[in-house]
Amino acid sequence: MAGVKSATAYNGPMANESNNKWDGIIVGASLATLDADSGYGGIEDGAMAWRGGCIAWVGRRRDLPGAPEELAREVVEGDGWITPGLVDCHTHLVFAGDRAREFEMRLQGASYEDIARAGGGILSTVRAVREVDEDELLRQSLPRALALLADGATTLEIKSGYGLDFDNERKMLRVACRIGEQLGVTVRTTYLAAHALPPEFAGRADAYIDEVVAWLPRLHDEGLVDAVDAFCEGIGFDPAQTRRVFDAARALGLPVKLHADQLSDLGGAGLVAEFGGLSADHVEHTSADSVRAMAASGAVAVLLPGAFHVLRETTLPPLDAFREHGVPMALATDCNPGTSPLQSMRQAMQLACTHFRLTPEEALRGATVHAAKALGLDDRGVLRVGQRADFVQWAIRHPSELGYWLGGRLARAVYAGGQRHLRFD
Repeated sequence: MAGVKSATAYNGPMANESNNKWDGIIVGASLATLDADSGYGGIEDGAMAWRGGCIAWVGRRRDLPGAPEELAREVVEGDGWITPGLVDCHTHLVFAGDRAREFEMRLQGASYEDIARAGGGILSTVRAVREVDEDELLRQSLPRALALLADGATTLEIKSGYGLDFDNERKMLRVACRIGEQLGVTVRTTYLAAHALPPEFAGRADAYIDEVVAWLPRLHDEGLVDAVDAFCEGIGFDPAQTRRVFDAARALGLPVKLHADQLSDLGGAGLVAEFGGLSADHVEHTSADSVRAMAASGAVAVLLPGAFHVLRETTLPPLDAFREHGVPMALATDCNPGTSPLQSMRQAMQLACTHFRLTPEEALRGATVHAAKALGLDDRGVLRVGQRADFVQWAIRHPSELGYWLGGRLARAVYAGGQRHLRFD
């Protein structure tokens, strides 16, 4: 097949030394390595080994330097296809309650802005989060993370932003960390206190930003913050207020990302580029100037087709401009209770193919290589020696099926750091 590659050898000690076997090897499946700028990087009848949580060998089974059982402690006979583990680089999955009633209201004609201005939207989830303790918040949130893992996501970004005071923002970030510990997957935490104006600060947005800036060093000192985000929008915070949050992040050496240009163009994506940020997310209304600025800075455009779908939006992100200027396009679920109750990265890929006309290859790269870049991670997203051994075995005949099927279970086994977390026989 096109794109078949020869073996890539492990450069350490020989794997067949009795005390130096690989931890495991999977043989027989086809590998979508994504280890090139284009194409799936397919290897038919492949073999992939791992040791110490990292990939130790990738290639064709026939090129192995010995019999699999002599090389590794565990040998897995595979079929179908193996891809890198999916990376969900934008979620709000830690929350309490739900907003199914608001979904019904939107279907009856209420807009996102109407609901938010009436005290619904984000603030209704804020009330629910404030009413529960940390253990209950974990209990309600963990099944959503498990659903993402079951459909192939081995790295999750989880935001705060439904607490909007110090104690509850801290509670959310602590729960996000506990999810990673319990599931054995990577969780990157993002501080999003500048998500909405809490009721106790009604009409005093600048005063609230003072608090957001003051809380950040305390939470960072506790090791709870990997990145900083804000909602730069007419119903959120303006560019000047967002800049203050970004300045506070930069003072601590923290990377920034942004809910940018979702409902209007306030120049949010350009602001991300100015700060050398990781990503601008949503980006439906991003201008040509901001696209060029993102390209120059290396920022990733994170597409969120779940919110686009649920809100029945019609303005597409500037996809052709992103392609023209070489801006990487990542995908994420935006899993949240109000505008994207989506618990599957594979479904996000399908929605992106349908609504945004991404190719299945673009969607898979967006859910792996580019999504990892949107989190500042360069140790995953491709099947390559030295990369983290996060991978998924899929019951498919071609990688394009990942962007094709609506629903169903395609993941046969999910590995994170070389450990098999889920297997479906």
